[in-house]
Amino acid sequence: MAERNDRFLRACRQQKVDTTPVWFMRQAGRYLSEYRAVREKAGGFLALCKTPELACQVTIQPVDILGVDAAILFSDILIPLEAMGIPISFGEGEGPKLEPVRSSVDLDKLRVPDPASETRFVLDAVGLVRRELGGRVPLIGFAGAPFTLACYAVEGGTSRTFGQVLNWMYQDPESFCRLLGLMAETVIIYLKAQIEAGAQAVQLFDTWAGVLSRHHYREFVLTATARVFSALKSLGVPMILYVNGSAQFLEEMALTGADVISVDWRVGMDEARERTRGSCALQGNMDPMALYAPAGVIKEQARRIIAHAPQSGHVFNLGHGMLPDVPRENAIALVEMVHELGRKEI
Repeated sequence: MAERNDRFLRACRQQKVDTTPVWFMRQAGRYLSEYRAVREKAGGFLALCKTPELACQVTIQPVDILGVDAAILFSDILIPLEAMGIPISFGEGEGPKLEPVRSSVDLDKLRVPDPASETRFVLDAVGLVRRELGGRVPLIGFAGAPFTLACYAVEGGTSRTFGQVLNWMYQDPESFCRLLGLMAETVIIYLKAQIEAGAQAVQLFDTWAGVLSRHHYREFVLTATARVFSALKSLGVPMILYVNGSAQFLEEMALTGADVISVDWRVGMDEARERTRGSCALQGNMDPMALYAPAGVIKEQARRIIAHAPQSGHVFNLGHGMLPDVPRENAIALVEMVHELGRKEI
């Protein structure tokens, strides 16, 4: 029987579990007072990411407080970009600011960093978390997907239109593919290092790929993403792909080589099952806003998702990250509801 310490990994591999496993994207965050206290102690978000002992603390907090079935390393998807040679700053209450990469000349200045020397703090945090978890639940490592990293690098931060990155893609697709290739190489080395340090699964976050047409996803993103998963396949850990706004790409996502497709709330689990045809496990997909609802509404949302998800091969999650002012008691209750509603006959 799959217990808490392995039900997440078993579900990722479409094996039988005792109950549906659950974890949340951005489960270590501002909705937890314990997290806020550690962040204040660190002196800011980026400092927290770069202090392994404190990153370890906030990684484990949701395991102890919520009872989730997996921990995800506390870090940020932009960490490898800084190591590539792109200066990054985080203002209080603001999104990230990057020195933009806008031309082939800028691209030539970037490098593929060595995680062992340039992002050592990430690997140290992985080792600390594994030790402190003591096998209670698995640890998920992660990285930004090549396209999303390219978006941040080219736009210099977040964007509503992604005009700079799309302009580059349309006007010079050859050098844009070179940019994606450089990002893919960086992500491969970065995730390999996390796995070697102790990560037991990895997730690629493609936060901005939803701005593309299906044609351009196939032309540019699919190749770069598949390259990452192909390079990691032999390491034997489950690989998860999350794309925000992924409804039009489910078939393509299933072709990337990911073991698990993380589905947002814009597409039903029954449709996701039909379109991926059992080729991979599914993760998701409650609307994060549902956690503001009364307990009865939250439970009904969870019931509907579990009822339409695969019996083997479903990891319950939100369709996006935990919001910063969600009532913690609702998050705790949702974990309990999922374990109750997802109980299996083995």
